[in-house]
Amino acid sequence: MSDEEEIILSELDNDELVQQMHDDLYDGLQDEIREGVEILLERGWTPYDVLTKALVEGMTIVGIDFRDGILFVPEVLMAANAMKAGMTILRPLLAETGAPKVGSMVIGTVKGDIHDIGKNLVSMMLEGAGFDVVDIGINNPVENYLEALEEHKPDILGMSALLTTTMPYMKVVIDAMVEKGIRDDYIVLVGGAPLNEAFADSVGADAYCRDAAVAVETAKEMVAAKRGKEAAVG
Repeated sequence: MSDEEEIILSELDNDELVQQMHDDLYDGLQDEIREGVEILLERGWTPYDVLTKALVEGMTIVGIDFRDGILFVPEVLMAANAMKAGMTILRPLLAETGAPKVGSMVIGTVKGDIHDIGKNLVSMMLEGAGFDVVDIGINNPVENYLEALEEHKPDILGMSALLTTTMPYMKVVIDAMVEKGIRDDYIVLVGGAPLNEAFADSVGADAYCRDAAVAVETAKEMVAAKRGKEAAVG
């Protein structure tokens, strides 16, 4: 057994523990993340501080290395699953304390398309960045999107497609939002391998996100801008 494996989390001070949790997230170690979350909570940390300082900061490092080609999808999924393990403990506590949210998103793959790895990655990375994410799954007709928007009132609607044949369905959804007079209430982000900026513009989306790291950056910027505007108007 190497020294690495003999680290006893409860013996680390807070700074060392947070640093170790960043490393454990990076390595996708779910049990260690759960233990670290419990220890910080026992030490009197607020759920929000545990989320932002231990988990979100750790996932930010994962996101940067994914964007830069140092990490790949399988490793990011492992990190995201470790993040989720920590979130199962924190989510009910965050709800109780009414902790501030970075933003919220409804995301789903469009009708006719059953690809979901990219979508799942975006969901996990956004959760990792402190967003509330409602994932409505694959093969979604326009009604599913409209119902989810009505029920959850998110900041963002995310749509994904991996087939050139299903891409145009994004326009069907956006046109339906326009028809209902709700298009301007939401930020619409689209993604998927065959898409590009020009396509996003042509269907009336707010932005095209080429990967999960870009999706997180775009979502953060656009929600901050939207809230700034609302505050100015309000």
